[in-house]
Amino acid sequence: MALTAVTTGEVSGNAARELSDDEVLSVLTKEGKKRREAAEAYRAAGRGELADKEDAELAVLSTYLPTELTEDEIATIVASAVASVGGAGMSAMGAVMKVIQPQVAGRADGGRVAALVREALGHA
Repeated sequence: MALTAVTTGEVSGNAARELSDDEVLSVLTKEGKKRREAAEAYRAAGRGELADKEDAELAVLSTYLPTELTEDEIATIVASAVASVGGAGMSAMGAVMKVIQPQVAGRADGGRVAALVREALGHA
Protein backbone atom coordinates (compact mmCIF):
# COMPACT_ATOMS: atom_id res chain seq x y z
CA MET A 1 0.00 0.00 0.00
CA ALA A 2 2.74 2.49 0.86
CA LEU A 3 4.63 1.70 -2.35
CA THR A 4 1.43 2.28 -4.30
CA ALA A 5 0.95 5.64 -2.57
CA VAL A 6 4.50 6.70 -3.46
CA THR A 7 4.02 5.60 -7.08
CA THR A 8 0.72 7.49 -7.23
CA GLY A 9 2.51 10.60 -5.95
CA GLU A 10 5.16 10.23 -8.62
CA VAL A 11 2.69 10.09 -11.50
CA SER A 12 0.23 12.69 -10.20
CA GLY A 13 0.34 16.15 -11.72
CA ASN A 14 1.25 17.17 -15.24
CA ALA A 15 4.30 14.93 -15.66
CA ALA A 16 5.71 11.84 -13.99
CA ARG A 17 8.67 12.57 -11.72
CA GLU A 18 10.63 11.08 -8.87
CA LEU A 19 9.58 12.26 -5.42
CA SER A 20 12.14 13.95 -3.17
CA ASP A 21 12.98 12.40 0.20
CA ASP A 22 10.76 14.96 1.95
CA GLU A 23 7.85 14.16 -0.35
CA VAL A 24 8.26 10.41 0.23
CA LEU A 25 8.37 11.07 3.98
CA SER A 26 5.16 13.08 3.67
CA VAL A 27 3.45 10.24 1.76
CA LEU A 28 4.58 7.66 4.34
CA THR A 29 3.40 9.89 7.18
CA LYS A 30 -0.05 10.15 5.59
CA GLU A 31 -0.13 6.38 5.09
CA GLY A 32 0.79 5.88 8.74
CA LYS A 33 -2.01 8.20 9.82
CA LYS A 34 -4.46 6.26 7.63
CA ARG A 35 -3.38 2.99 9.29
CA ARG A 36 -3.73 4.48 12.79
CA GLU A 37 -7.21 5.84 12.04
CA ALA A 38 -8.33 2.60 10.37
CA ALA A 39 -7.16 0.54 13.36
CA GLU A 40 -9.14 2.80 15.71
CA ALA A 41 -12.24 2.51 13.53
CA TYR A 42 -11.96 -1.28 13.33
CA ARG A 43 -11.57 -1.54 17.11
CA ALA A 44 -14.63 0.67 17.64
CA ALA A 45 -16.58 -1.62 15.31
CA GLY A 46 -15.41 -4.74 17.15
CA ARG A 47 -13.21 -5.96 14.29
CA GLY A 48 -10.03 -6.74 16.23
CA GLU A 49 -8.50 -8.93 13.51
CA LEU A 50 -8.63 -6.08 10.99
CA ALA A 51 -7.32 -3.63 13.58
CA ASP A 52 -4.38 -5.97 14.22
CA LYS A 53 -3.65 -6.07 10.48
CA GLU A 54 -3.59 -2.25 10.32
CA ASP A 55 -1.37 -2.13 13.42
CA ALA A 56 1.08 -4.56 11.78
CA GLU A 57 1.25 -2.38 8.65
CA LEU A 58 1.75 0.71 10.84
CA ALA A 59 4.61 -1.03 12.62
CA VAL A 60 6.37 -1.61 9.29
CA LEU A 61 5.77 1.96 8.16
CA SER A 62 7.02 3.30 11.50
CA THR A 63 10.47 1.90 10.84
CA TYR A 64 10.77 4.36 7.93
CA LEU A 65 9.39 7.38 9.78
CA PRO A 66 11.21 9.71 12.18
CA THR A 67 10.46 9.27 15.88
CA GLU A 68 7.30 11.10 16.95
CA LEU A 69 7.72 14.05 19.29
CA THR A 70 6.38 13.71 22.83
CA GLU A 71 3.77 16.09 24.25
CA ASP A 72 6.50 17.76 26.34
CA GLU A 73 8.74 18.27 23.30
CA ILE A 74 5.85 19.78 21.33
CA ALA A 75 4.90 22.00 24.27
CA THR A 76 8.48 23.29 24.46
CA ILE A 77 8.50 24.08 20.72
CA VAL A 78 5.10 25.79 21.04
CA ALA A 79 6.22 27.91 24.01
CA SER A 80 9.35 28.97 22.13
CA ALA A 81 7.36 29.86 19.01
CA VAL A 82 4.76 31.86 20.96
CA ALA A 83 7.56 33.78 22.67
CA SER A 84 9.37 34.47 19.37
CA VAL A 85 6.21 35.66 17.60
CA GLY A 86 5.24 37.75 20.58
CA GLY A 87 1.55 37.66 19.76
CA ALA A 88 -1.26 36.93 22.11
CA GLY A 89 -4.68 35.57 21.41
CA MET A 90 -5.98 33.53 18.53
CA SER A 91 -5.02 36.20 15.98
CA ALA A 92 -1.40 35.04 16.35
CA MET A 93 -2.17 31.37 15.64
CA GLY A 94 -1.21 31.51 11.95
CA ALA A 95 2.13 33.17 12.68
CA VAL A 96 2.91 30.71 15.47
CA MET A 97 1.99 27.68 13.33
CA LYS A 98 4.20 29.02 10.52
CA VAL A 99 7.18 29.04 12.91
CA ILE A 100 6.35 25.61 14.36
CA GLN A 101 5.52 23.67 11.19
CA PRO A 102 9.10 23.22 9.87
CA GLN A 103 10.22 21.98 13.30
CA VAL A 104 7.52 19.34 13.69
CA ALA A 105 6.85 18.29 10.09
CA GLY A 106 6.53 14.53 9.89
CA ARG A 107 7.18 14.13 13.60
CA ALA A 108 3.89 15.26 15.15
CA ASP A 109 0.21 15.21 14.27
CA GLY A 110 -0.98 18.64 13.16
CA GLY A 111 -4.12 18.38 15.26
CA ARG A 112 -2.11 17.80 18.44
CA VAL A 113 0.17 20.72 17.63
CA ALA A 114 -2.74 23.05 16.83
CA ALA A 115 -4.49 22.11 20.09
CA LEU A 116 -1.36 22.94 22.10
CA VAL A 117 -0.96 26.25 20.23
CA ARG A 118 -4.62 27.15 20.91
CA GLU A 119 -4.12 26.31 24.58
CA ALA A 120 -0.91 28.38 24.79
CA LEU A 121 -2.47 31.38 23.03
CA GLY A 122 -5.59 31.14 25.12
CA HIS A 123 -3.52 31.45 28.29
CA ALA A 124 -1.13 34.05 26.88
